[in-house]
Amino acid sequence: MDKTKPFYISKQAVWEAYLRVKANKGAAGVDDVSITKFEEKLKDNLYKLWNRMSSGSYMPPPVRAVSIPKDSGGERILGIPTVADRIAQMVVTKCIEPIVEPHFHPDSYGYRPGKSALGAVAVARQRCWERDWVIDLDIKGFFDNLDHQLMMRAVKKHTDYPWVLLYVERWLKAPIQREDGTVENRDKGTPQGGVCSPLLANIFMHHAFDEWMRQNHPQILFERYADDVLVHCKTEQQANLMCDAIEKRLAQCKLEVHPEKTQIVYCKDDNRRKKYSKESFDFLGYTFRPRRAKNQHGKFFVSFIPAISNKAKSRICKVIRDWRIHRLVWATLEDIADKINPIVRGWYYYYGRFYKSAMYSVLRNVEHCLVRWVQRKYKKLNRHGRNARCFLQGICKRTPRLFVHWAFGLESVAE
Repeated sequence: MDKTKPFYISKQAVWEAYLRVKANKGAAGVDDVSITKFEEKLKDNLYKLWNRMSSGSYMPPPVRAVSIPKDSGGERILGIPTVADRIAQMVVTKCIEPIVEPHFHPDSYGYRPGKSALGAVAVARQRCWERDWVIDLDIKGFFDNLDHQLMMRAVKKHTDYPWVLLYVERWLKAPIQREDGTVENRDKGTPQGGVCSPLLANIFMHHAFDEWMRQNHPQILFERYADDVLVHCKTEQQANLMCDAIEKRLAQCKLEVHPEKTQIVYCKDDNRRKKYSKESFDFLGYTFRPRRAKNQHGKFFVSFIPAISNKAKSRICKVIRDWRIHRLVWATLEDIADKINPIVRGWYYYYGRFYKSAMYSVLRNVEHCLVRWVQRKYKKLNRHGRNARCFLQGICKRTPRLFVHWAFGLESVAE
């Protein structure tokens, strides 16, 4: 231990944080220093960071603002810290995560080891079968409106390390640099894109919502993934009462329930015949609604189950179009497979977990692009799409594992 430093932060912790940041990749911050450039003077850069953090003199630079479109329209602002700042945030995250993790609610799924979005979807599906009503809760501008004083109060409940509290507070107050170069100070919120932001958000919601639900409404079930929340109720009256209670609770924590996006949904199926204005909701890329299903005896019935949402389908289709596969006439099918298979595999494993057949229409877009590629590459097959499809079907029979959607037994997509 270096007794000349006011804070004890090991050099090993900084090194391990750097390895995590490197593995996560990511863009450069306001200093335009990429991970590759940072590594040109790796030893010096890590030593300077450790020295400043240990002495208490480390001051986070502004985060770089990047606008990305939202599914619902408008834009979401991401804050991209510098590489050095991401490493510093990782040091703090790795310090406090093991402390707070055992206290988190079992139905909190976002950004936690051993938890996943698909786990939240699976539990939500089961509970929609068990309870008739769901509150689809939307918090207005959650990351942009987190109160700094309440945030620090929540963090102090879990740690009294002076250096952790010092740097968390500095990160909360770090300014944001817009794309035109202007710098804005912040008095609330934590930027999406920061390494420690997901953990801070979980700590805040643990006290603002999870613990409040556990103490005041233990009979009410919920799933939360960051600020995406579903609350399950037995009756419409209970759902309305809970909606009002949650709105008041979040207002105490200086958060606002979105009046238009928050809704009460009826989980309609063969056993639930009541008519209601809202019978579907979106959660983590899935749309829950009444769908035709088949039981173990082969009999069809209507069940309230999730499948890939139309928003997710549109987003995936746009990515497929942007690949412009039909223009890659210089490439081989193997080249194309190497490029797209990891991405398609990720889509399939995530969105194909529930109601897999809903993924077929998305995967057909990949096949259509391959047909166009065949037509452009082989002029003799250009006249009729049927010939190009037959060409692909022949390859599929010979090498069924060439493309992911073939390898997963979805040969019907190629027909």
